[in-house]
Amino acid sequence: MVERRSDGKKSHAAFRSVPKTGVIYVMSEAGRHGYRPGDPGWTNLGQGQPETGMLEHAPPRIDAIAITEDDHEYSPVTGLWELREAVADHYNRRYRRGMASQYSAENVAICGGGRTALSRLAAALGPINLGHFLPDYTAYEELLDLFRLFNPIPILLDPRRGYAFSAGELEDEIKGRGLSALLLSNPCNPTGKLVGGDELGQWLRVARELDCAMIFDEFYSHYVWGKSVEEATAARYVEDVERDPAVIVNGLTKSWRYPGWRLSWTVGPKKVIERVASAGSFLDGGAARPLQRAAVSLLDDEVTDAEIIAIRERFAAKRQMMMSRLQKMGIKLDLPAQGTFYVWANLSELPPGLRDGMDFFSQALKRQVICVPGEFFDVNPGQRRANRYSRFKNYVRFSFGPPQAELEAGLDRLEQMIAEVSQAQMAGA
Repeated sequence: MVERRSDGKKSHAAFRSVPKTGVIYVMSEAGRHGYRPGDPGWTNLGQGQPETGMLEHAPPRIDAIAITEDDHEYSPVTGLWELREAVADHYNRRYRRGMASQYSAENVAICGGGRTALSRLAAALGPINLGHFLPDYTAYEELLDLFRLFNPIPILLDPRRGYAFSAGELEDEIKGRGLSALLLSNPCNPTGKLVGGDELGQWLRVARELDCAMIFDEFYSHYVWGKSVEEATAARYVEDVERDPAVIVNGLTKSWRYPGWRLSWTVGPKKVIERVASAGSFLDGGAARPLQRAAVSLLDDEVTDAEIIAIRERFAAKRQMMMSRLQKMGIKLDLPAQGTFYVWANLSELPPGLRDGMDFFSQALKRQVICVPGEFFDVNPGQRRANRYSRFKNYVRFSFGPPQAELEAGLDRLEQMIAEVSQAQMAGA
């Protein structure tokens, strides 16, 4: 639809209408209802970032960064060599100890945030079939639609099976749909499903045998429940870093709790990194130099170990509290979160009027609580599945990223909301 001015002439006809990602839409709606960041009267359970303050057992937070004369220059598109080297050493020390094939700085590209890293990868893909799962990260929708050279192929995961997907099923999908690549968040945003341990090793075996590139969005790699952090990354199961078709995207946003730095890395075969860098040369130009230099110290083993311990202690407690309270409210969980700091909540047994994710979201806003409706995770690039009912209309995603007291206040208000709606319906029956 072309916008028209009051005089009837076309307005900004050169620009298309760009959809907002699910979280951006949610925050825009919350703003219309009076939400402002830092307002103690609100609880942001839609939050896609962890609490960023000091945690018990965590290393001191960086609160100042020195800027040298060189920092006023452009950074290389692939990132500063010392940070690329630090990232490679981080993966080798933690996940590839004793293995013959090791990552080097040339296996790493640095850029300004996760979406930018994924955009570089998407821009570097050829005319292929690219598989993606449903549900998955909301921002994948526009990403998969913007770069028209490849063909996005949706793969449905079954809630009744806890979103399980075996290596055998992966093999069938690659062969049957002619997939040359697969994109997934692991652990999954929003379901919390984790492919890890021997299962992840089997996935990589299939990818290796069928030459299907696996693009792993591992931004929640330190938020793992029930398995070790070491079992949750594809880097542990890659046999040959140059031949295995495995690409990993991660960064400081979640696992080091520095989302405002917008600093990420891509790890993979050198030839892939070269192509990603070429895409970055016209897409973004490279990340900020001072932040890259400061990030090197964050990859020190002592710093990383302390951060992992602090995250697992604080967030495991918040996870358990949120899941327990939601279930007491009558909200079902298809799968207890195995990773991330999200709970994927099934509303189908709540009172009428709260069973639809958009309705629940709207009612929660009136009580100054923010969540994300599940249908935003029904990734549908190009809206090719037009006018179709979303399988996730009865879901919302709750975040336990905020501090404990804020979570408890928000859950109190949701509990009261559900009770009020239930009582009103009983009174009117």
